[in-house]
Amino acid sequence: MSASQDSLREPATGNPTGNPTDTALKARHRAMWASGDYPAVAEELIPELGQALVDAVRPRSGQRVLDVAAGSGNAAVPAALAGADVVASDLTPELLDAGRAAAESDGVTLSWEVGDAEQLPYPDASFDAVLSCVGVMFAPQHRAAADELVRVCRAGGTIGLASWTPGGFIGQMFATMKPYAPPPPPGGQPPPLWGDEAHVRDLLGDRVADIEAVRREVVIDRFATPAEFRQYFKDRYGPTIAIYRSLAETPERAAELDDALDALAARSADADGTMRWEYLLLTARRT
Repeated sequence: MSASQDSLREPATGNPTGNPTDTALKARHRAMWASGDYPAVAEELIPELGQALVDAVRPRSGQRVLDVAAGSGNAAVPAALAGADVVASDLTPELLDAGRAAAESDGVTLSWEVGDAEQLPYPDASFDAVLSCVGVMFAPQHRAAADELVRVCRAGGTIGLASWTPGGFIGQMFATMKPYAPPPPPGGQPPPLWGDEAHVRDLLGDRVADIEAVRREVVIDRFATPAEFRQYFKDRYGPTIAIYRSLAETPERAAELDDALDALAARSADADGTMRWEYLLLTARRT
């Protein structure tokens, strides 16, 4: 499909296992990311993250690029602006709708297609570059998602990932929320592990070469107080919203989480409230 075809297409494959547990889990994930306003989070807090990933991968005009778990296109739109033929794939149609509207305002067209990062609906070796900007890290089965990234990338192509690190602010936020969250699905792994270079190297194995990995920071100067940060995420960020909803019958636990998030923000900010959120930027060549 060419970059001039702006579409929102259902995947060619659904849940091939037919497992109702898997189907229910995917439905919960779609609902979680559709809640709140993740496109606002991406645009207001981390707009430069996708561009940093695209700059590292350096897609060329005419190359086929897949953005996995693309959300509202934080990396897909810059890749299309660079001239690539881009497919933005995500499990959540509402995020793709927001991305398509943003792309139209930027005067760029690309394909928006519903797809599961753990079961991508594309043939082997069908893309010159495969990207994910703090997206694929949220697929619970890390090995399955990594296998798909590798499978759809052609030999000699590039895999590029931007992921929050375990020790950075977002990784610490997930660690803070974990005791209050419902248990993960069987075999599910914490998202910030994708920000651990050794973990990603293990996932990709000898199927890639020329790995380059660097830790960088996004500077956040939006929040005047810890409470302002906490409320922003309670209102807009799907994973945080889902945890607070699970605590609806235990308000004392919700209050404890309020305090824990406020304390994290307070100790992570400079005197003027500025935060620095660490992420791992990793690129590799498909062998």
